[in-house]
Amino acid sequence: MTFEEAKKRIAALSAELKQHNYNYYVLAMPTITDLEFDKKLEELIALETQFPELIDPDSPTQNVGGFITKEFKTVKHRWPMLSLGNTYNEQELLDFDERIKKAIGENFEYVCELKFDGLSMSLTYKDGKLEQAVTRGDGTQGDEVTTNVKTIRSIPKKLPEADYPDDFEIRGEVFMHLKAFERLNDERIENGEPPYANPRNFASGTIKLQDSAEVAKRPLDSFMYFLYTEKQLFRTHWESLQAVKNWGFPVNDESRLCANIQEVLKFIGEWESKRFHLSYDIDGIVIKVNNYSQQQELGFTAKSPRWAIAYKYKAERVETELLSVSYQVGRTGAVTPVANLKPISLAGTTVKRATLHNANEIIRLDLHEGDSVYVEKGGEIIPKIISVNLEKRKPGAKAIIYRTTCPDCNTPLERKEGEAAFYCPNDEGCPTQIVGKMQHFTGRKVMDIDGLGDETIETLYQKGFIKHISDIYDLHNKADQLKTMERFGEKSINNMLDGIEKSKQMPFDRVLFGLGIRYVGATVAKKLTTHFKTIDNLMAASFDELNAVEEIGERIARSIIEYFADEKHREEIEKLKAQGLQFVAEEKEVILQSEKLVGKTFIISGTFEKYSRDELKDIIEQNGGKILSSISPKLNYLVAGDNMGPSKLEKATKLNIPIISDEELMGML
Repeated sequence: MTFEEAKKRIAALSAELKQHNYNYYVLAMPTITDLEFDKKLEELIALETQFPELIDPDSPTQNVGGFITKEFKTVKHRWPMLSLGNTYNEQELLDFDERIKKAIGENFEYVCELKFDGLSMSLTYKDGKLEQAVTRGDGTQGDEVTTNVKTIRSIPKKLPEADYPDDFEIRGEVFMHLKAFERLNDERIENGEPPYANPRNFASGTIKLQDSAEVAKRPLDSFMYFLYTEKQLFRTHWESLQAVKNWGFPVNDESRLCANIQEVLKFIGEWESKRFHLSYDIDGIVIKVNNYSQQQELGFTAKSPRWAIAYKYKAERVETELLSVSYQVGRTGAVTPVANLKPISLAGTTVKRATLHNANEIIRLDLHEGDSVYVEKGGEIIPKIISVNLEKRKPGAKAIIYRTTCPDCNTPLERKEGEAAFYCPNDEGCPTQIVGKMQHFTGRKVMDIDGLGDETIETLYQKGFIKHISDIYDLHNKADQLKTMERFGEKSINNMLDGIEKSKQMPFDRVLFGLGIRYVGATVAKKLTTHFKTIDNLMAASFDELNAVEEIGERIARSIIEYFADEKHREEIEKLKAQGLQFVAEEKEVILQSEKLVGKTFIISGTFEKYSRDELKDIIEQNGGKILSSISPKLNYLVAGDNMGPSKLEKATKLNIPIISDEELMGML
């Protein structure tokens, strides 16, 4: 390769790897596998070794990887958070072992630990109390996410009495268990939100939420695996693991002390299959030299320690035949393509279907009818097609073209700007959407109507009894007709009608959630009803007023405005109002403690160490103050915490509105 060719290739690889780093660390949405990333990185390293004059200080080979988000305070790491070198084969592990022996001799041990597929975290403790939590970031500095990390139950906020130093740092991994991931992802799909690809992405997205109350609702867990202190307390890494476990930290029990590389290889072989039976994801094994003095002797490269390496398991991949592509319509109208496959065993289960995500994925794969495809089930719960075996493509095979009409009602599909998914806009006439919306509305987490299960809803729809949510509340007028239907006895009909009547007492936030507005899940519905109080206020809200509500971004605001702009939706709400459903939020009785804030108006934004936003709101109202819905010249004070939205700050500054802390607010009392 010539100098100019190398220069172009290095520039292209650097740009591509930086983008993949951004996708992985910032967006929490990787677009290539770890193996593919590592191969590109290895190519870049080889080229830079051949042409050292082309090494850029900002090259991905010179950085650990990752970016700093703008929402959180940036904190410099006291000890850099280095990444580990990766290998995918035994020979490279044997080579690693030989390098260690040449440097320090034969007398050493290894510690093998499971490599958790989560989010790296550094915790600082002072006097036994958790003082700060910081993400890896770019390896030298990261995002300060202490408030969010304090919601993770397995991480101790205050240590019990023990012989630990006054000031130390401990590092580990934050992750999400597979069952929790599946449940929460199902809820996202139910709310019309895009699902996360795997638990690691969900954990990363959760830690980046600005509302710690929302973080607390998502069950994250953690394992700690490395201790940093100014003065060395232990002789070996194994001793430190046992000690921090005794101090009260969560330490994984599957680690093993190994006398030599053969024991390491045995451990790796054991977990090749055992990993599929864990409640969490691992993607490899971390191997560390045990003795700290030997670690210091071996030292570091610019990017990683010479005394540790990560063996990564290749995602299990199988080859099978694509039989067909079918399409599923969700209750929000999203049309999702699914690959139907010739059944094959993968990671201990029989796989018949694989997700294709959206039309872009079909184009990326260049899928053709009858293709032989490679399927993986790595960090993803749902198997996915990775690529096509082009050598086995049948002559004359037709390309798979994403359908242009709804598979259920044949309505032309639409695609909103900036979104990957296609939608069926016929929400009032598409049978799957209609039935799905009614099943969602009557479900346990929404209106919880006894006697109206999914099958019953489908039967009532097919028989013409119900076509809209409001029709459910007219069923008491059709009791005699219901009795003529098969399997509808008098007792079951009465139970169902009682359940329908009781549901009228469900609070406003449940009703709003039940309407099925895209992106308005249970949490968003609660925030909206708390803020706007009545359905009329919500329907009249402008884009800016909606966007001003905490956690309500532009996408949600647009979806709400589009929903209420449809006259049919407004008519449906009027019918539900007439039936006696709750469209006004229950007002909490405010017991006035003082009049020190009478005549003063406030908006609360960001996260706070000592109080939740709801607690601050209560304190303001209990002392006579008023909470406004948006920043305007009428506002007296903006109470600002950490991670406050930049648009609010900018608007308040332009209007010369005083910005105060929670401590300053307390000082006014």
